[in-house]
Amino acid sequence: MIQPVFDGHNDVLLRLWQHARSGTDPVQEFVSGVPVGHIDGPRAKAGGLVGGLCAIFLPSAHIGPPPERQPPFRLPLPNPLDPAAALQAALAIAAIALRLDRAGAWRLCRSVADIEAACAAELFAAVLHMEGCEALDPDLDALTVLHAAGLRSLGPVWSRPNAFGHGVPFAFPSSPDTGPGLTEAGFRLVRQCNRLGIVVDVSHITEAGFWDIAGVTDQPIVASHSNVHALTPASRNLTDRQLDAIAESGGIVGLNYATVFLRADGLDDARTPLADMVRHIDYLVERVGIDGVGLGSDFDGATVPEGIGDAAGTQNLVAALRNAGYGDEELDKICRRNWLRVLAQTWAKPT
Repeated sequence: MIQPVFDGHNDVLLRLWQHARSGTDPVQEFVSGVPVGHIDGPRAKAGGLVGGLCAIFLPSAHIGPPPERQPPFRLPLPNPLDPAAALQAALAIAAIALRLDRAGAWRLCRSVADIEAACAAELFAAVLHMEGCEALDPDLDALTVLHAAGLRSLGPVWSRPNAFGHGVPFAFPSSPDTGPGLTEAGFRLVRQCNRLGIVVDVSHITEAGFWDIAGVTDQPIVASHSNVHALTPASRNLTDRQLDAIAESGGIVGLNYATVFLRADGLDDARTPLADMVRHIDYLVERVGIDGVGLGSDFDGATVPEGIGDAAGTQNLVAALRNAGYGDEELDKICRRNWLRVLAQTWAKPT
């Protein structure tokens, strides 16, 4: 029996946008499937991946190959993006999400009712997320427009500074306490997201930024794709104190499948056993509670364990959790219901 999975984070729109710039039709790529990346319609259906938060993410330019992540490492923070160019790219990525919706390739969802209707119709339930808000102006006019277009979740920063705050570098071993937190514009962004009913995601932000968000938000704290620092001391992972704050807020942590955030040695290696994923889930359930744990794959944005491979292998993680003693009700919460609860609570705000 397939356990439906709603995923807290993926980068499929980034892949489709990059391929579209080379002339590929993003609708055809998603509908027909291609032997690259992690997510398309056929592989999602095969793996029981019924939907997820799909990121508008703008990559930083690299001169030459990206640096290797051979532990110990501390990669330099990428340079800030030009806001005008970022907005242009973000609109192009959002347009792909809308094209997929219009073509019936997936359903762009603005409510939990939309998600449930898409699942009933066997359509991928996509929620538009922004990972790093370089495309937003400090006056938040672009936020108003993007919200009208379907944006329902955002992370103020990726792992680079912008007008709203500071991100953590990719570092191992490292504390997440690596620099300043939110700017004044960042505080305004969080308050406006609360008013509009937009999820505020703490993944990628510094520990200082985490506490800034925790202190101002009136919604559950969401870490869409982050793991346990006590098990894997990467800068991107969450300390016990942060996990306790998420639990107290009624929030959620989505397990990141990226091997560098799963392994005790911090290696970027697909030969990572599913037992490492189960180990992080066990810790999260113990610390946050069964109602505060979800999945946040980072598909199309990271190296994932070869035991999963891509979206088609999603049920392999479900089987590993079942073999570790998780029952049907617990699996339903981890795989889907916890995300829907948090989204429903946040999106209930008046718009």
